[in-house]
Parts: sequence; structure tokens; C-alpha cells
Amino acid sequence: MVKKISSENINSLNEEDDPPSTLVFKKELDSFLITKNIEIVSEFKRCYALWKEFSSQKTLFDTWEFRLAFYRAYRYKPYFLLLKNGSKNLALLPLWYDETKKKYTWFGSDWQEEISFFTKNPDYLPLLISAAPSPLYLNAISKESIEPIKDKISFERDDSKYILDLEGFKNHEDYLTRGLKKNRRRNLRKDRNRILKQKPEIIINNFADFDYLVKISKKRFEERGMKTDWEDPRRIKTFEEVIKLGGKSYQTRMITVKINEEIAGVDLICLHKKTYFTLKCGYNVKKFHGIGNFINLLEIDDAIKLGMKKIDFLQNNYGWKNQYFQSQPLFKFRK
Repeated sequence: MVKKISSENINSLNEEDDPPSTLVFKKELDSFLITKNIEIVSEFKRCYALWKEFSSQKTLFDTWEFRLAFYRAYRYKPYFLLLKNGSKNLALLPLWYDETKKKYTWFGSDWQEEISFFTKNPDYLPLLISAAPSPLYLNAISKESIEPIKDKISFERDDSKYILDLEGFKNHEDYLTRGLKKNRRRNLRKDRNRILKQKPEIIINNFADFDYLVKISKKRFEERGMKTDWEDPRRIKTFEEVIKLGGKSYQTRMITVKINEEIAGVDLICLHKKTYFTLKCGYNVKKFHGIGNFINLLEIDDAIKLGMKKIDFLQNNYGWKNQYFQSQPLFKFRK
């Protein structure tokens, strides 16, 4: 389905409800629409074609297959806002309407991060964002992507993401000695040695262990009196689909640690363009103290052996990431 937005549609918006960042471009947008077109594209095959045209595939979250995994689980209708000049495509804002949160978000949900705007020229972005529907929530936008338009649109700081640059590291010991303070280095080695003494078995790519990842993670959160996103069966299906779709634009990897035939921890990882993305984990911390730190060091060695240039530990600090990894700022926009 393709729906054209005319200048009349834009003028019918209630300006009292619009934030300043939208009002600034209202008149400019009206004149722009005289010679340009904005279309809403929902037909799935065309959405795919537009994604392929605009996406740089720079990060895992830029890949169609990773976003497709979320679509297969949630089935929210695509709402791709396309800016055109005649038959020429200029910029694309790939959205869907989240029926649970009652707002427009990125196609593939607000779980995505380090988002880059899809445009042939950054000057088109204020116009496209102004034409976007409300309520709108665009999260985890990369600093590089907002830099050309930060004086025209008001962005807020979002939670940072955390990166470990592996350049020059031969193993986890290089990380410990070069990147950490003495006390943290000692604590990590202590946890690693504690697990090693229990003779752990390391299993690679037994994807059937995803069920244990979910089970262990849910149990840990329940013990802390907290809920997890695994309570929603659609989130479980999402990452089942992430695993199924691996092998196309990205590779999936799973690390399982067993001690005395019991699973102590499971990590789901994606590999894309020399980056090692630690997506989801489940650790039996109560019984196997130090298992999280053990697996983090194990993954540093694993990433180096695979020729990865960095590890992406994703967004949100959770009270510990900033102590061990470099933060990378992200931004958000709401209206």
C-alpha cells in the first residue's frame, strides 16, 4: 500500500500539539511538497527493496535480516516514510506502529541501536522527520548520524552503548593489563580461576541451548524481583528468528558453559563486519559465582581468535559496563 501525503494533510495538523522542532519546518515543508513527494510505503516487498537501496549495512542493526526477525515475531505493519523527487528516492524513515506502546518506532522495534538515518543527503532529514506521524519515538541514533542536523532538530541524549576495541590484543590478558585498574583486574582473574577450578566444558554453537538461556535469565530476574522481556513470547520468537536468519547478512554464534553436566551460562552472539555483538545471555550466578566475568573474558579470547576488531556490549550500563568498556553516546528524538 502506498499513500501520498499532500501539503493539505500537513496543514491539517494541530500546530499547538507540535513540538518546536516540527513547527520550524512546517512552512518549508509545504513549499517543498510542491515539487517533491512523500509516500507511506507498507507493501512488504517494496519495503525490502527500499531498505536494500538505502541501508549501508554498517552495523548488525542496519541489516534487513536482523530487523526481519522482529517483524516475524511482532507482525506490526511497516510504515516507511519515503521522500522523493519525481522517480528519484531521496530519504527513507523506516517505521512501524507499535500497538503495545501506542507509538511509531523504528521498523523492528526500539530494541535496535546505533541507528543511522537513511538519506542521500542529510539536508532532507528535517523535512522527513517533520512529516513523520505522532507519537513518534526514535531511539539509539548514532552521533555520526545526528551531527549534520543537530542545529535544526533537538535531539536528547539516550543511554550509551559500550564497546571494547580489540586492536592490538592477543588475548584477554592484554585487555586486563592494559585497560583495567588493579582491583578490577584482580577480581576478574579471581572469578575466572574460580570457574576454571570447576573444570568447565565449553560448547560452541549448540543453538538448542537457547531454551536454557531464556530459562536461566528469567529465573535470575525472578530471584531479584524483576521482570524480563522474555515474559513476552514474541521476544522469545524474535531471537529464535535471529538464530534462523543467521548466515545471510550476519553470523550467529552461541557459547554454552557446563559444569558437572549442568549449564552455568549461555550467550547468544552475532558477528557482522568484524564486530562481535553480545546479544543475549543467561547466567546461573547464584550457583556458579563469577560465571558472568568468566564468560566475558572467554568471549574476548573468542572474538580475537575469530579476527574481530571490536566487541559491542550493547546499550545500557546495568551498573557495571562503564567500569570495563568504552562508552559510545547515542541520541533520541520524540514528538
